[in-house]
Amino acid sequence: MNKRKSKTPVPVHAGLTVSEALAEILCHDFRAMLSWEDQARTWDDTEGVHQMRVSSRRMRAALSAFRTAVPKTVSRPWSEELRWIANQLGPARDLDVFIDEGLAAVRNRLPLTGGERLAALAERHRAAAYERVRTMLDSERYLAFKLDFPDWFGHAAWNRTELSRRERQTLERPIVQYARKRLDRLMRHVLEAGLGMDRSDPEQMHLLRIECKKLRYAAEFFAPIVPGLDDFISRLKGLQDLLGVLNDVAVMSDLLTELLADESDVEVIRYSGALIGWRTHQAYDLLKGFEERWREFRRVERPW
Repeated sequence: MNKRKSKTPVPVHAGLTVSEALAEILCHDFRAMLSWEDQARTWDDTEGVHQMRVSSRRMRAALSAFRTAVPKTVSRPWSEELRWIANQLGPARDLDVFIDEGLAAVRNRLPLTGGERLAALAERHRAAAYERVRTMLDSERYLAFKLDFPDWFGHAAWNRTELSRRERQTLERPIVQYARKRLDRLMRHVLEAGLGMDRSDPEQMHLLRIECKKLRYAAEFFAPIVPGLDDFISRLKGLQDLLGVLNDVAVMSDLLTELLADESDVEVIRYSGALIGWRTHQAYDLLKGFEERWREFRRVERPW
């Protein structure tokens, strides 16, 4: 499997305006997404689909992080296209995780038959999911996106739209001050999402994970211009990874429901139930350490 890294520092520096910084961030992640296209066509290297999906989400997060300068009414068409791309990649990514992590984690541990047949069923669904990815990559819609989106951010086309005076002034401000304000607001969103949250509710935990992801992406965008963010990102990543595992369990349950919709093999169904039980038990073990991680994160120093 190709292990090359796609994450290089975003070329943002203190001399940029808000408008220039947004263009640089979008350009960086757009190029990263395109660099994984060939790998995304097959599951020989599952990083292809994963990294394309991450890049599409990072670009949506960037549009969201800069929404006080470039309002949703201006960025929405591109945000929707990026959502579409991520959604086309989603089923393949979920099946990659299920096969390579979910099934692999319990292989030789569950004393039941049916595991190999469940794996074969998942592989057939993965083949269909990757066909959907290839269809997307070869579509006219995706080609139009690849041609038009870089033109939009490359020419900072938001400057030619109807913006308020305040928005135009914000776009011309130095990026550093803007970055600090956005990080502070996103941090508040994370803390609000975790306040009084029911730790046993997967939906609430998922919402917290989303807010953590938005904050992490923004922190990665602004790391070159805000000293101390690397350590903050590392601490945030620890919390996010735990939330990610918990989310994988919830996703797996939904995925198995879909896989087994037309299944009548009792052994496969029994194995699937045991798999959910095993992974749920792992999730609850991880959940025991959540409160400590959450307290540590709430106390972490904010470098901005």
